[in-house]
Amino acid sequence: MFYHFLPGFSDVHMVFNVFRYLTFRAAGAVVTSLLIAFVFGPMVIRRLRLANVGQVVRDVGPESHLAKAGTPTMGGVLIILAASVSTLLWADLTNAYVLIALVALLWMGAIGFLDDYLKVVQGKTRGLIARYKMVGQWTFGLGLGLFLILYPISPHSSTATSVPFFSDVQANFIPFAFVLFSGLVVSGTSNAVNFTDGLDGLAAGLTAISAVTFGIFAYIAGRSEWADYLGFFALPGAGELAIFAVALAGAAIGFLWFNAHPAEVFMGDTGSLALGGAIGVMAILLKAEFLLVIVGGVFVMEMLSVIVQTSYFRYTRARFGEGRRVFRMAPIHHHFEKLGWPEPKVVTRFWILGILFAMLAFGTLKIR
Repeated sequence: MFYHFLPGFSDVHMVFNVFRYLTFRAAGAVVTSLLIAFVFGPMVIRRLRLANVGQVVRDVGPESHLAKAGTPTMGGVLIILAASVSTLLWADLTNAYVLIALVALLWMGAIGFLDDYLKVVQGKTRGLIARYKMVGQWTFGLGLGLFLILYPISPHSSTATSVPFFSDVQANFIPFAFVLFSGLVVSGTSNAVNFTDGLDGLAAGLTAISAVTFGIFAYIAGRSEWADYLGFFALPGAGELAIFAVALAGAAIGFLWFNAHPAEVFMGDTGSLALGGAIGVMAILLKAEFLLVIVGGVFVMEMLSVIVQTSYFRYTRARFGEGRRVFRMAPIHHHFEKLGWPEPKVVTRFWILGILFAMLAFGTLKIR
C-alpha cells in the first residue's frame, strides 16, 4: 500500500522516494510485523484464554509436557495477522509472487484453523480428518502448479527448477509431473513444519531462519546481474517476495516472544500449516524446490524421523509380531527429550542446526 501511494508525494518532499526501494520496504515490513505481534499478542492470548481454547496434551509424550495442558493454542492467528498486514502495507500488491504467497499463507492457515477448532473448541480429538486435511493441502499445491503452467509469471520455463551445486544444470519436469511435484512440495513442507511444532519456540525459530534465507534468495533472483553472476534463476519481480519472506520472519519472531519456554501460547495447526505452506510456496515460486531440502534441513529431519519410526514399527510388527522403534519417540526432538536433554537445550541446538543448513544453502551459490 505504501509503495503505491507514498512515492506520489515525492514532489512535496524527496524523503517519500525511499518507499520505492525494496530494501527500505523490507526493513519496514520486519519492524511492522514485529510491532503487530508485540502489540496484539497479549490481546490474542487473553481472548484465547477467555474462549477456553487450551492445548490438549496426550499422555504418550514426555511427562514434562503434561504441565502444558490448557495453555492457549491457535496462536497462529497472530502470525498470520502480523505477516499479512505487514505485507499488505509494504509490498507491491500488483506483484504475482506476493499475491500467491499471501493466498498460500491464508489458505493453509484456514485448514489449520479448522483442524484446531474441531480439536479444541468442539472437543473432537482427531480434529480435521487427516485425509481431508491432505485434500486441502494438495488442492492448493496442484492448483498452484497448474496455474504456473497456464499463466507463467517468470520468463523461464514454468516446469524448470534449479539444482543445488550446479549452475548449468536444471531439472525440467513434464507438465503433469510438475503439477504433482508442486502438490508434494506444498503438502510435504506444511506437514514437516507441523511435525516440528512440538517444543516451545522450535517451529517459530526455525521458520524465521528459513524465511529470511528465502527472502535473501528472492532478492538475488530479482536482481538479474546478481542472479547471473551466482548462477541462480533471474526472476524479474521476485524481489518483492523478499518483503513477504521477512514479514513472515518478523511475525514468527514476534510470536516467539510469547512462545519461548515456558510458552504462554502455542501456534497450533493454524500457525504450523500456514508457515509450512508459505515456505513451500516460496520455494516453488523461486524455482528452488530442491534447495528447500537444504534450507529446511531440520524440518526434513523431523518428517523423516516420523516416516522411519512408523514404517519400521509396522514392518517389525508384521514380521515379528511386535512393533519395534528406531527412536525413543518421534518426531526426533522428542527422542532427545527422552534422552534427558532439557527442552530449551533441544530447541537451541535445533536452531543452531537450522542456521547451519541455511549457511550450507548459501554455500551452494558459489560451489558450482
